[in-house]
Amino acid sequence: MKSFKYTINGNVYKVVINRIEDTTADVEVNGTPYKVEMNKPAKKHVITINRPVQTVAPPVTRPQPLANVSALHSPLPGIVLDLFCKRGDIVKKGQKLLILEAMKMENVINSDRDGVIKEIKVSKGDSVLEGASLVIIG
Repeated sequence: MKSFKYTINGNVYKVVINRIEDTTADVEVNGTPYKVEMNKPAKKHVITINRPVQTVAPPVTRPQPLANVSALHSPLPGIVLDLFCKRGDIVKKGQKLLILEAMKMENVINSDRDGVIKEIKVSKGDSVLEGASLVIIG
């Protein structure tokens, strides 16, 4: 269950997402329940848990994370309408990277820093939740 608070035109809305199954979401807006039909199923995230394995080989050294690399996260749940960058692009702080539709409004997502696009985690048409990684900038 996820809970969000939105202020639109001075009106406060408390939105609780109780359950998402395939293309149907059970939500409550200011305490009123709704069934929301989505255009396509919500993305399912697979989490892999690595368990320690005993080996006789020497341990593998993993590359250290690059300095100054960070993810740009979705500020609210929505659908990616358009992308304006690709891997390897040099971007400046404030540059438009993508458009996220949320609650029938188009929200421009800008770069929060200067850098190079290392990875794009979403595609046009993807549904994303609040806090989801959208773009990795290094």
